[in-house]
Amino acid sequence: MSRSPSQSHKATVFIAASELDSNLYHATKFIAPDPFIYLEIKGERLMIMNDLEMDRAKSQAAVDRVLSYSEIERRARDHGVATPGSVDIVHVVLRDAKIKQVLVPANFPYSHAARLQELGYQVHAKPDPFYEQRVVKTAEEVRHIEEAQRATEDAVSAAHELLRRATIQHGQLWLEDGMLTSERIKKVINVKLMERDCVAQHTIVAGGELACDPHNEGSGPLPAHRSIIFDVFPRSASSRYFADMSRTVIRGTPSPELKKLYQTVLDAQEEAITKIRDGADGMKIHRGICDRFEKAGYKTGLVNGRMQGYFHGTGHGVGLDIHEAPRLPTAAGTSRIIPKRSSSINRLLRRTLTTAPGREDLNDAPTCMSDGDSRTVSLTGPPCHTSSGFLKMLPWPTSRSKQKATRLRTCFKGPRVLSSRRWPIRRPSVPLGIAELSRWTPH
Repeated sequence: MSRSPSQSHKATVFIAASELDSNLYHATKFIAPDPFIYLEIKGERLMIMNDLEMDRAKSQAAVDRVLSYSEIERRARDHGVATPGSVDIVHVVLRDAKIKQVLVPANFPYSHAARLQELGYQVHAKPDPFYEQRVVKTAEEVRHIEEAQRATEDAVSAAHELLRRATIQHGQLWLEDGMLTSERIKKVINVKLMERDCVAQHTIVAGGELACDPHNEGSGPLPAHRSIIFDVFPRSASSRYFADMSRTVIRGTPSPELKKLYQTVLDAQEEAITKIRDGADGMKIHRGICDRFEKAGYKTGLVNGRMQGYFHGTGHGVGLDIHEAPRLPTAAGTSRIIPKRSSSINRLLRRTLTTAPGREDLNDAPTCMSDGDSRTVSLTGPPCHTSSGFLKMLPWPTSRSKQKATRLRTCFKGPRVLSSRRWPIRRPSVPLGIAELSRWTPH
């Protein structure tokens, strides 16, 4: 397939299920679990639907016309096609429009592309972002992301409340009559999200050694005095927009090395946030973060056969996909952050929406929590992923306490303070760093 479409007339062709293909949903605003045909021909947007979905598509889809698959199928048979497939249906419509070139997404099925070529079409594949306008969020899209983020923050807040109530026994967290496990915390988060019409998959609550493996979902008892990674990225069932939120929490007393790591991440985060603006060089921001970690002693590379240091990307957009443009870093020559209202950037930084004059913070969740007891501390803030658009930073230094190499992972997002009620009411100009999480005394 060619990747350089000519300037002559061509049609855009999708054959996919919009439930799985966000570009197709973006174009049609129609959800279907099975593949259907979508075409853009000379400025007109068309859907070709089977009899089952015909009426629903006419009433719900944001297109100009909905055509009957069965009617076009009969026409294909009249032209000698014994058992018409989806491409044969497309061929009938394109032949009527006298179109011989088609533009398809990069994930377009090879079998369909080969069949189009057999029928004499020039097929041009376009990589993502297929629709460039998806990178620049509208006010409505920002609202959808924020709504999903608020639901995520409430769910994570409920999970943190369980940690506050937990006691520490023999290095493990206990709640009521049993050990507090990753599975129990994830269930609380996922149920809370369902109550807010959000669907979570692969929610991460990973403690101790499991917190050292990126995207390990976590399992079993949660440890005291060690990092517990929260990474929650649900999708709104109504708007279909994602949120993405991470926090690093300790129920107990953090080690001096973890405190140092916390401060290193926080300093890098705050510096990088100041550089996020329209037209900023994403690769330059990413390299600056890498240099900061190297200077702090967190070298990146293989140690005993496993990656250590900062081997993670710095950020990505969030929207109809959990990972979408812009990404930091990006390929050479494409590292600029898209100007104006671009998608929020995720990871090292808190949710940051770049706008024409600068940036806008979408995050309402705290970076630090306090219940007023200095005996038990928590590190919370930009963890792995962040919600609908912040950058996230993950250093993975090596600690040799007790003769054992342990990778520590932490991430922190924007300055926040937890009030006595839900999420913060005030925003300090400087992040607070370490603060107390629980009133329980570790033992």
